Amino acid sequence: MSVKIAASILNADANQLEEEIKSVSESADWIHVDIMDNHFVPNLSFGISVLESLATKKVKPLDAHLMIENPDVWAPKFVEAGADSVTFHFEAAKDPSKIIKEIHAMNARVGIAIKPNTKLDQVKEFLSDIDVLLVMTVEPGFGGQSFMFDMLDKVKEARSIVAKKQLEMWIQVDGGVGYKSIEQAANAGADFLVVGSAAFAAEDPGKAMRELRDLAIKGSKI
Repeated sequence: MSVKIAASILNADANQLEEEIKSVSESADWIHVDIMDNHFVPNLSFGISVLESLATKKVKPLDAHLMIENPDVWAPKFVEAGADSVTFHFEAAKDPSKIIKEIHAMNARVGIAIKPNTKLDQVKEFLSDIDVLLVMTVEPGFGGQSFMFDMLDKVKEARSIVAKKQLEMWIQVDGGVGYKSIEQAANAGADFLVVGSAAFAAEDPGKAMRELRDLAIKGSKI
């Protein structure tokens, strides 16, 4: 199982975003952009204009995580803005199948995110059609929260389905991923790990990202 690392810029210094991204770009495979509308989650973060700006730089592929209401309307707009992959929340979508088809028609990857209280059974019908399943390991809305280790059972179940059905779907984990959790997350079957504050709060974000990648690779091989 190959491991992919996404650097979440939610906890990066917004005033030096380009420099912050460069500091971790050597060890990050993707840049993870959290989009929050202060409705679906109680926080407001980056919008479509920030993603458009990042897309012009094209340092790394852009992974947009939509924590917003009405993704049925907005998800395709983020592909138009330059996102290479768009993940929407199952809990907010009116017609997940329609969103999946629309994003694929635009030649982008598409993912479904599930909050901690959402069961994997609720999205099983879509797993054969999506590129990414995002298992939230915190309640979405804020960075720097503690990793919910009980969510790893959900990751293990998803990995079992991927193996049984021979799916090409990536299993992403987002929320509280750091030195004490990234190895266990990879060992449970996550192959797309989102790292935020664990890197950007470090004195040397690039070094922290390299160390976290090494731990993830170690966990994936156990």
